[in-house]
Amino acid sequence: MPNKICIRKETKNRWERRTPLTPDNVLRLRNDQDISVAVEPSDLRVFPDEEYSDAGAELTHDLSGCDIILGIKEVPIHDILEGKTYLFFSHTIKGQKHNMRMLEKLVERKCTLIDYERITDERNRRLIFFGWHAGAAGVIDTLWAAGRRLEWEGVRNPFSSIMTAHEYSDLQGAREHMAQVGRLIATYGIPYSVRPFVVGITGTGNVSRGAQEMLDLLPVVNVKPEELPLLKKRKDTGNVIYKVVFEEKDMYSPVEKGAAFDLQDYYDHPQGYMSRFIDYVPYMSAIINCVYWDPKYPRLLTKTQVKDLYSGHMSPKLRVIGDISCDIEGSMEVTIKPTIPDSPVFIYDPWEDKDIPGWKGTGPVVMAVENLPAEIPLEASEYFGGKLMEFIPFLANAAFDGELKDLKLPKPLMNALILFKGDFTESYRYMEDLLNRRNDR
Repeated sequence: MPNKICIRKETKNRWERRTPLTPDNVLRLRNDQDISVAVEPSDLRVFPDEEYSDAGAELTHDLSGCDIILGIKEVPIHDILEGKTYLFFSHTIKGQKHNMRMLEKLVERKCTLIDYERITDERNRRLIFFGWHAGAAGVIDTLWAAGRRLEWEGVRNPFSSIMTAHEYSDLQGAREHMAQVGRLIATYGIPYSVRPFVVGITGTGNVSRGAQEMLDLLPVVNVKPEELPLLKKRKDTGNVIYKVVFEEKDMYSPVEKGAAFDLQDYYDHPQGYMSRFIDYVPYMSAIINCVYWDPKYPRLLTKTQVKDLYSGHMSPKLRVIGDISCDIEGSMEVTIKPTIPDSPVFIYDPWEDKDIPGWKGTGPVVMAVENLPAEIPLEASEYFGGKLMEFIPFLANAAFDGELKDLKLPKPLMNALILFKGDFTESYRYMEDLLNRRNDR
């Protein structure tokens, strides 16, 4: 008999309306694969419970009879059930402190954990993700913040009509409005006091692609990082937005003088490199940060650099940092806390090293919404469910009650298998040390 698959309701916060499988996905699984799915009722989920029941799903508040439990965000400790197989974004592989207790409970209760973030192909590329949608929503929220900041400065600007991403009825409505703003810029231009308006985007992955696609609805001119100091001399600075995309070679340089940048060497030996991103920051109006970051890598922008930037006689050009990556005190060290959709920004005070709610004050406005794709839940869920569907038949027929060596899952799912019946798999043994160090304190 196939494993019983269930979709749990999201309980992390009121903004999390996404789902791993849509009603249409559930209907196709039933009709095409003879796989049934149970659904825990939810008042928040973007798809009403009735749509799941109409698709043939069983609605149940009791998940104890489920074999495999699908979710999006972390499972609360008190909801973790003995011996179950869980799939969700666990946010544990970097040793995130706030989730170590949850990981410990999964171990204690002999659970199996598959992390979506680690479902990768042979080139280590993620196969199931919300990155594109994070990028798209992040640009909307960052430009919204730019509009509010400029208004506070007394600058009438075309970004003032932009809403936050969650305020649009759907992604198509957001696109149409962004295109409308683009037409205003093309016709009436950017205010003289903020020309040229330059948006820098760090990284080239899925998050960056989503950000660029949304930004490109405006009249965009692409420039290279080395062209930034020359933009003021151009004659077309008024009716366009300048977009500059930074690759690793643009952002980092070897510590050793005279050495050339080598991408693979940077990945293998990040301690031998330093950030040179600050060289470009004075020329940018907004930064959209889309890079993956780990503590072993150098920070792109430090608190000290930001303090120096804002200590001059004139206010810097930089108004907003849209930190889509949202690593706390990570690549953008001024991201000192995450934010939520209805309060998405704060001012970073570089002298007091603290946040000031809103967009009024001295220092950059920081947008750091930690679950940006949840702001466009319909389209994000449809995309994610379409990707996950490929793996559901393998999950439904896997022998999770047997031995690890007999577990017949495709390689991408095995890549993501962090725990098997409470034991760390070979690739994730280092996480056992993280738990041990936590318990030794």
